Amino acid sequence: MTIHIFLTIIYYIVMAILDVKNLNLGFVFENGFRQALFDVSFSLEKGRMHALVGESGCGKTISAMSILRLLPKTALIKSGEIIYKKENLLKLPLKDMQKIRGAKIALIPQDPMTSLNPLYTVGDQLLEVIKIHQGLSGKEAFKKAVEALDAVQIPCAAERMKAYPHEFSGGMKQRAIIAMALSCNAEILIADEPTTALDVTIQAQIMNILNEIKTSKNTSILLITHDLALVGENADYVSVMYAGRIVETAPSKEFFSNPKHPYSTALLRSLPSNRDLKLETIQGQPPSIQQDITGCRFHPRCTRCIDICINEVPELDNVGINHYSACFRN
Repeated sequence: MTIHIFLTIIYYIVMAILDVKNLNLGFVFENGFRQALFDVSFSLEKGRMHALVGESGCGKTISAMSILRLLPKTALIKSGEIIYKKENLLKLPLKDMQKIRGAKIALIPQDPMTSLNPLYTVGDQLLEVIKIHQGLSGKEAFKKAVEALDAVQIPCAAERMKAYPHEFSGGMKQRAIIAMALSCNAEILIADEPTTALDVTIQAQIMNILNEIKTSKNTSILLITHDLALVGENADYVSVMYAGRIVETAPSKEFFSNPKHPYSTALLRSLPSNRDLKLETIQGQPPSIQQDITGCRFHPRCTRCIDICINEVPELDNVGINHYSACFRN
């Protein structure tokens, strides 16, 4: 065993609060079962932000929803484990899983515009969460709700409890959703594209709030995004997903300074770093779930493809401390 692998094992034993291990998931269609996730594995550490990045449709959100077991009826988990505090969430009875959702692992959903019920005040919806997961009511619940709104920098929090969602801006709605997650002191936040449809200034404010939560409460955050600039400024670790597979995982600084997988390199080269330079593109399109691809799933678009890439699936190999890449050309 190399020193890199030994240090990595020790690191994750000490720090990991959530481990997704070899998750294989697909969907049942009229023409049969089609696999969407292939041996997906990543770890979330206590008090850290881990970004799961990749193009739309690569499997980021379905990986996150698997953690909470909030999957469509057509979804089928074939194998794998999701370990939270030594328990496999995939094996828990539904009643036990319901106690974890919201209270221990909370979701900040993708679309703040439609995530709140327009028929109830923001306060009523926040109080409902507190009553269900904290068992509080009356003045105690109200105090807790106001504190949560204060924590996400909503001004005049007590008064805003009476407001309906349509009276909130997009950024305010997103803050209210984060407040719901905060109100139960969840240990893990799953933030699914938390800055979608928000302007740049509000995006920065939302990420500042998430970073403050991470630091002050030692909360672990799984950030689902396709925005690499956002990742570079905020995440501690990065896992890159392509067509249902994790192709690289690394500490954020190491990833941006020394990417190993051709897909990661191509993504970073497509970032607008200099307005005088022409942006590079990745040729072709990501595969659909209906396509059968042998070998490395990125090989049809890879400029470094060789014969073995077409016929065999590369494993995630250790290429540095806590740095893994699934490529035969590493």
